[in-house]
Amino acid sequence: MFMSISAKLKGWHYAFACYAIWGTFPIYWYPLNSSAMPADQILAQRIVWSVVFAVFLLIIFKQSRAVLRAFTKPKILAIFFLSSFLIALNWLVYLWAITNHHVLDASLGYFINPLFNVFLGRLVFKERLNKPQLLALCFATAGILWLAIPAGQIPWVALLLAGSFGFYALIRKLAPMEALAGLALETLLLSPFALAYLFFCYTQNTLVFSELNSLQLGVLLGSGAATTIPLLWFAMGARQISMSLLGMLQYISPTLQFLCGSLLFGEALSITRLIGYSLVWIGVAIFLLAMRKKMQNK
Repeated sequence: MFMSISAKLKGWHYAFACYAIWGTFPIYWYPLNSSAMPADQILAQRIVWSVVFAVFLLIIFKQSRAVLRAFTKPKILAIFFLSSFLIALNWLVYLWAITNHHVLDASLGYFINPLFNVFLGRLVFKERLNKPQLLALCFATAGILWLAIPAGQIPWVALLLAGSFGFYALIRKLAPMEALAGLALETLLLSPFALAYLFFCYTQNTLVFSELNSLQLGVLLGSGAATTIPLLWFAMGARQISMSLLGMLQYISPTLQFLCGSLLFGEALSITRLIGYSLVWIGVAIFLLAMRKKMQNK
């Protein structure tokens, strides 16, 4: 029992740290706007530098054998090909949103994603919610609908971000590999496509690299660590806490993104949007208080 509680606390810590970093990513990626480098090249570069950093960690923590064994198991490769595709899609859409000044649209996507995680937790793992948690979910859903419906159009950026990361979280929770080995395998599977695309850009004289200033170059080279570390924490947290809790904690990330977009980058924030966000925050507070009370009663 005590070991289980300890594991859950660690899961909380990993998830909180991961989401806090992701929430401030708009600040990290901001120097690489669309005029400096297109989102597709940022994605390819991000994958390449993530491979370098992940392999470095594999060597340090002596987990390279687990990755090598995975290449002899078609079922595991198929699972991680799917997770690789989902995280690459998520990165591409997110980078496009950030570099094209749609931070608040990206924020909405990560507000929707936790609801999807709760749905998947109920559908796949039969996770039950008590009455306060259901009330919290109603508040969050009302907030999301309040934000999405007045836009008058389908929020494709938000839905792609929510769907891709929701299914990615599910796969990583079920994946039969440790967090670091699994993450390294994902980046290794993506790396041939990233390198091929960068080479194609080079042959077409469209590759952007030497034109970057020192700050932009530093952001690009550091993207491996910036990508790998929070994803590693996410995978570790996902294995130790429920999908529902993992989803609700995720509201840390879009809340911070919301603050970045509205306070730092000057994106328009109406009273209508603020009401929607407030409904979501009320729901999150109720959910976490109910979760805390449930753990105290065990």
